[in-house]
Amino acid sequence: MADLHLVQRPISSLPILAKIPIPGSPDWVGIGSGAVWISNIIKNNISRIDPAQNKVVANIAVGKAPCSGLAVGFGSVWVPCCGSARIDRVDAATNRVVASIATTIADSEGAIGIGDSGIWMPADAQGTVINIDPATNRIAGTVKTVPGAVAAAVGEGAVWVTSTEQSLLCRIDPKTRKLAAKIRVGPMPRFLAVGEGSVWTLNQADGSVSRVDPRTNKVVATIQAGIPGEGGDISVGEGFVWVTARNVPLTKIDPRTNKVVVQFVGEGGDALRVGAGAIWLCSFFLHEAWHVSLDL
Repeated sequence: MADLHLVQRPISSLPILAKIPIPGSPDWVGIGSGAVWISNIIKNNISRIDPAQNKVVANIAVGKAPCSGLAVGFGSVWVPCCGSARIDRVDAATNRVVASIATTIADSEGAIGIGDSGIWMPADAQGTVINIDPATNRIAGTVKTVPGAVAAAVGEGAVWVTSTEQSLLCRIDPKTRKLAAKIRVGPMPRFLAVGEGSVWTLNQADGSVSRVDPRTNKVVATIQAGIPGEGGDISVGEGFVWVTARNVPLTKIDPRTNKVVVQFVGEGGDALRVGAGAIWLCSFFLHEAWHVSLDL
């Protein structure tokens, strides 16, 4: 980890534009058109932040214990609710729940995926992944992957699902709803992101990031981010790969070199999304979201 020490900076040097208080246990982040969304497992709601004002402008009640990520698309925010065994669809124009799709959810620490092929959610410990059609708000099909599948992401013509239990990244063909490939990545991959022509997994056992080429379904780089352990998050946006972990709030990886270019250490972090010209970090234990400048 010697190289990481050379690029580490204290959290006091992170260019935070605003700290937005969110009582409860604010966690998952979603970025939409003119809005940033934060789920709150204790409050049973999601908060809508206006990034221009840097304040919460609405709190929308959803099912019990919103969990396992947020998906933004089709004019809506899709909210897995572990305590109610359903996914709620919140209309972004009206801030109201307009549909609830009954389903089990594989793991509260997972991720819901969204893309042109609809919404994808790992649904049980055996590796079943459901596909919701936003036109009908119904489950259109299921795919059997591998045991321990917890998180989904969509991109590069496929649906990607991590299995922490088997240290695998599964590739699903969204057209046939069939398992197309199983790719061995780093140990205990959980959170993942698609972008910059690759699929990226954050591996909790050793704190590394695996880079998978979707053309070959092979790992082409392993990046030591030095953040092993529970929680964390990963996002691709604005030309870089970004990782967060508790008390290592932000790690920036350059996809051109597959190297960490800067890492901020100190209190904060755990959930993030990057897009629309900004970085958004959320800390359930600090009860706040941070609006962070890209000018690091």
